[in-house]
Amino acid sequence: MKIIKTKIKGLVLIKTKIHADRRGFFKEVEKSNVTKKKFIFDCFSFSKKNTLRGLHLQKKRPQAKIITVVQGKILDVVVDLRKKSPTYGKHFAIQISQNSDFSLYIPENFAHGFLCLSKVCGVFYKCTNYRHKESETTIKWDDPQLKINWKIKKPLLSDKDKNGLNFSDIK
Repeated sequence: MKIIKTKIKGLVLIKTKIHADRRGFFKEVEKSNVTKKKFIFDCFSFSKKNTLRGLHLQKKRPQAKIITVVQGKILDVVVDLRKKSPTYGKHFAIQISQNSDFSLYIPENFAHGFLCLSKVCGVFYKCTNYRHKESETTIKWDDPQLKINWKIKKPLLSDKDKNGLNFSDIK
């Protein structure tokens, strides 16, 4: 495993070797000696094409996450919410597919979302904290202040995501 830094401090790609043969492939996702984190909660989401999930965060008990796509292809987007960070309010976007030789490590205090680009998508999350429903918040996916180019005008959204807060309202 190899860590590849991005332009946002702490946000990294975990590059892995894919062991492929005629049966398919095998890929390691995470080693605690690489991330130095304890992941205690795993989740899986399945989405149809043009489903946009996010931008989600937990105000209390924030989670670091490792995102791995196990089926399909997504546009993954994170927003830095660390107020003392020089990249506060900036976003990072990357396409990840089932064939990618990396997973995305997202530190605590980032909002996260993704758009399903293929017919269906399966996304596996490893998290450092349990879900804290009382402090879950959503930032509007199309907040003009964030200037995220999702490349879609009418995604499939949950009611929660349709009613997200403006970035400027996140305290």
